[in-house]
Amino acid sequence: MQIKHLIIFALAGIVILLGFNMINGSQREKNREVIAASNEVEQANADTSNVNSNTADIASQPLGQQPKAIIDKATTQIAQAEQTSQQRAEQMTDTQ
Repeated sequence: MQIKHLIIFALAGIVILLGFNMINGSQREKNREVIAASNEVEQANADTSNVNSNTADIASQPLGQQPKAIIDKATTQIAQAEQTSQQRAEQMTDTQ
């Protein structure tokens, strides 16, 4: 095999690999966008229902219990956010 054939073969391989990486990268970006969009919709729905129910719950508590109810609500929201974050991380590792 002559050296110019080897060079042409190597350049063709490089072009094929670059094309594959570009196609694969764009598919990953699309997957990330879909996951992000679905998570935003889920988060918006959860926030709306949580705000409405938690506000009514806190207002119905006696004045002495309201600070505890507010702290409990914040703790619950933090736990939900951590769980959502963990689920997103798992989804990202699954897609990779």
